[in-house]
Amino acid sequence: MKLPWRLILASASPRRRQLLQGMDMPVEITSVDVDETPPVDMPIREVAEHLARKKAEAWSGTLDTDQVLVTADTTVIVGDTLLNKPADAAEAKVMLALLSGRTHHVYTGVCLRSAQRATSFVDIAEVTFASLSEQEIAYYVEKYAPLDKAGAYGVQDWIGYVAVERINGSFYTVMGLPLHRVYAALREMEVHHL
Repeated sequence: MKLPWRLILASASPRRRQLLQGMDMPVEITSVDVDETPPVDMPIREVAEHLARKKAEAWSGTLDTDQVLVTADTTVIVGDTLLNKPADAAEAKVMLALLSGRTHHVYTGVCLRSAQRATSFVDIAEVTFASLSEQEIAYYVEKYAPLDKAGAYGVQDWIGYVAVERINGSFYTVMGLPLHRVYAALREMEVHHL
C-alpha cells in the first residue's frame, strides 16, 4: 500500500536514505546541523528521541501539505554508558572493546513533522555481541572507519556478520531507522491529514 506522502529526510546517513527509499515513497534528501551533545541532566535513554526532535526543530525549510520531514538519531547504551559516534579511531576501538562479549541496547529516536503536526518516538533493540579480539577490532576500525556510527559499528557490515549473535527487536532499529514504526506513524498521520 502506497501512502500519499512525499518524504524529506534530514540526514547525512546513506543507510537511512537507503532504508527510507525502500518504502516506495518519494524521498528528498536535505541536511540539518545541530550540536548532538545531550543536556547534562538528561537520562541517557531519552537522548536519541531528544536529538531526533532537536534536528526536526532545527530544519528551516517549509513543508507542503503532502510532505513529511523525517529526522532520526541512534544511540547505543551498554550498562549505564551512552555511546554516540566515536571522535576518532582510538575511541572507536574502546567502544567496540566495551561491546565485545556483551549485550547492549540500541535506541533509535525518530521525529516526523508535517505542515499540520509532529510526532516522535523511540524504538529499542537489544543486541548481543560475541567476544572480539583486539586484532578483529583493529581490523574493523581500520577497514570500515565506523566514526559516523553510534557505538562505532554498523550492523549491516562485517562486524554484524561476525559478531552479532542475537538481536531482540528490529534489525532496522539497529541500522538506524525503525521502518515498521515509521510506516505506522505515517499511516496515523494520514488519518489526521484527510
